[in-house]
Amino acid sequence: MKHPAINPIGLFLSTLLALNLTACATAPKTQASNSKANSSSAAVDPVPQKNSTEAATGSSAASSLRQSDNSAELSELFSQRDLEQSPDLREAECFTLQDGTDITLNTEGVYVLEGSAKNVTVYVEAGDEDKIQLVLRGLQVENDSVPVIYVKNADKVFLTTVEGSENSLAVTGAFTADGSANTDAVIFSRDDLVLNGLGALTVNSTDNGISCKDALNITGGTITVTARGHGLEANDLIAVADGTLRITANQDGLHAENKDDDREGQIFIYGGELTVSAVDDGLHGVSIVRIEGGSLNITAAEGIEGTWVQLNGGTVVIQAGDDGINGGRKSASYAVCVEINGGTLEIAMGRGDTDAIDSNGDLKITGGVINITAQSPFDYDGALTHTGGTITVNGVQSSEITNQFAGGPGGRRR
Repeated sequence: MKHPAINPIGLFLSTLLALNLTACATAPKTQASNSKANSSSAAVDPVPQKNSTEAATGSSAASSLRQSDNSAELSELFSQRDLEQSPDLREAECFTLQDGTDITLNTEGVYVLEGSAKNVTVYVEAGDEDKIQLVLRGLQVENDSVPVIYVKNADKVFLTTVEGSENSLAVTGAFTADGSANTDAVIFSRDDLVLNGLGALTVNSTDNGISCKDALNITGGTITVTARGHGLEANDLIAVADGTLRITANQDGLHAENKDDDREGQIFIYGGELTVSAVDDGLHGVSIVRIEGGSLNITAAEGIEGTWVQLNGGTVVIQAGDDGINGGRKSASYAVCVEINGGTLEIAMGRGDTDAIDSNGDLKITGGVINITAQSPFDYDGALTHTGGTITVNGVQSSEITNQFAGGPGGRRR
């Protein structure tokens, strides 16, 4: 999926008003089966476009984007159905999972999954234009070595938690591959995936928590991921509009990377509450990491890393042992830049050869509130643009930005 270049400034979600229907249809309308066992580097400012246009389903009072100068652009990222937190279950088909009995869904529809089971995989093998909604209503599954949910083919899959429900998915052993596919996540999707709802989802993994080989959108729910690999992983983009995310990862908390197209690999945060604890990077987007809103609390070796890191709004708190924010040459499609235009940024660094804000290219600060506690507050290799913002370094407000030099005066750190 390729994404055009458009330039949103902010996203605000309207009050969620939705009708929570809790009954399943007595006559299923769908089929299922049970079985065993190119761009300029400096002139683009993109936000991805969703795969297709979708009408809202469920409540007629569906969530919608508040009107703004950018509402049309933002609606290209989050469809109305992405933002619908309560599923319409009037024609849903219900499954109570049982030990060792896999489920294969091959027709567009809404499917309710519930019950407690071991060694069960829900496969989605639908058509290229089919949209599948998996509604979790008290689902508890623990597998030894394969994903709990495996999307092999669909247009888009919605994973929706029912209000008040507690859902837990886990893989406890080493993952086994599916032929040439390295299915290394508890929830593994080859196509667009949306996480939403009003309930809770807990994911525990011996490798990655949730992996999407296309675009991963998160618009609601309380999602807790503990992973020995990456917490959330996507090829093209990770976009968060709302919800509560608690991510603990032995690698990156949120990781976006497309090895075949370095224009992709984007992370966009528009809202929600994110708490990320990672051994490596808190947020790692190979091309762009943009924060427009929400609340982020990151503890990691490096807080945020990307080729182009842009903060336009929200509240970001970072505790890091290497760099707080790092703009580095990860993608050849964009100029390396760390850009702060708004929001509130607080960075506390560990001692040693560490930088709070490190750009291997340009550094631009035009607004926002920045509070840094660090031996080296700024390190940049390119041009500096400083036209606004309130900057406090080690408790002292300053109107100047001084560049860090390796070993004191004599040479800029590269």
